[in-house]
Amino acid sequence: MEKHKIYINGQWQAGTSGQYTDVMNPATEAVVAQVTTGSVADIDEAVAAAKNAFTAWNLLAPAERAGYIKKVRQGIEDRQEELAQAMVAELGCSISFARATQVGLSLTEMDATLEEFEHFAFEETLDSTLIIKEGTGVVAAITPWNYPLNQIQRKITPALLAGNTVVVKPANETPLAAIILAEIIDAAGLPAGVFNLVTGKGSEIGNYLAGHEDVALISFTGSTDVGRGLYAQAAPHIKRLVLELGGKSAMIYLEGGNLEGAIKQTADTIINNTGQSCSALTRLLVPSHLLDEVKDALRNYFSKQAIVGDPTLETTTVGPISSKKQFDTVMEYIAKGKAEGAEVLIGGNAIEGTGYFIEPTVFTNVTNDMTIAREEIFGPVLTVLTYDTVEEAIAIANDSTYGLSGAVVGPPAEAEKVARQLRTGNIYVNNGPRNSKAPFGGYKESGIGRENGLYGVEDYLEIKALFK
Repeated sequence: MEKHKIYINGQWQAGTSGQYTDVMNPATEAVVAQVTTGSVADIDEAVAAAKNAFTAWNLLAPAERAGYIKKVRQGIEDRQEELAQAMVAELGCSISFARATQVGLSLTEMDATLEEFEHFAFEETLDSTLIIKEGTGVVAAITPWNYPLNQIQRKITPALLAGNTVVVKPANETPLAAIILAEIIDAAGLPAGVFNLVTGKGSEIGNYLAGHEDVALISFTGSTDVGRGLYAQAAPHIKRLVLELGGKSAMIYLEGGNLEGAIKQTADTIINNTGQSCSALTRLLVPSHLLDEVKDALRNYFSKQAIVGDPTLETTTVGPISSKKQFDTVMEYIAKGKAEGAEVLIGGNAIEGTGYFIEPTVFTNVTNDMTIAREEIFGPVLTVLTYDTVEEAIAIANDSTYGLSGAVVGPPAEAEKVARQLRTGNIYVNNGPRNSKAPFGGYKESGIGRENGLYGVEDYLEIKALFK
């Protein structure tokens, strides 16, 4: 079985612990690889390498930094099938989703940021004052398991373009795509120390990395609870934070809109990646008098599109939950939904046999005070809530500690009017097309900062004024 090393200062290393962590396939429950269990000594070495590399990288012309990122982007394209297969093995997402979204979205977002970056000015004159934008320093990039490639890309692309150096700590459950990415970066010839990768447990080396005195900025994607803890980690040295946290996003369907389109858009976020996406539309709000029609539409769509099974098969749309721990969490939420009086319209059960499979589940008869309507489940679970007035729908959607994403489907003018009143960072109106140059990020407890395009780059910059 292959044993993977860590990448520090332009070199692959065995790590100081001498220990390895198993990587398990959630569909087969088989160990598919082993990765180095990083130590605090490895983090110290990685941060020191990044710190030493920072000055030269920050002084490098922006166009030269972009040239390196373009080589990385080409490397991802050249190895896209290998990356997709790795994510199917370590995460359990369907192969079609791995190709189209896990890898495809990474390429699209890199293209968008690079295109916008060509027009970005690092210096500008304000009267007689020179305004200079430059890198912040060493960035600790701590990434989640649900998008093993793109969540790293979303951090290192803007961070490196802005002139920072990085130390990446990928999720312990899904490190294989990160290792392939490190190989791509190594082949692209980035100067030693600009990019570093240390695998290991978040509770140990992730926390240590975040609190390291030589880290200037913490970029984290994951749960809101962990995000809260990072405030404490950042406090002693007043580190900057970019946090993309949890979500409980709502789809509001307005009478007169395209119901089939609303069902498809909502259901696909529950089906794709087995619902393990922070921006999934996990609350569907519909007019009370249309509930029976909505139920029929949901049954029809899920019966045709939610195909659970072997994620390596082209026909599969729903793979396993990522791990036994997450499987147990999702099943606990389903049990709470049943206990609190919600009606199971679709699914609601674990699937017996090998692998961590759960039936895609839809609850109706849900009220907004139920646990399944308020907390992020991170699995293939949809809650359907009803409303009597549009004002009530807006109030229900906004009655959440989260504010990451959302959607409205309805008559165009009314849909946009409703969307403008939702307290959330991203809203799709009548399934408008995604724009990778636009900012992605949340309100309230869904985080601080933005990703994608120049909005992402800005969060990794310091601003200096030279009075001449």
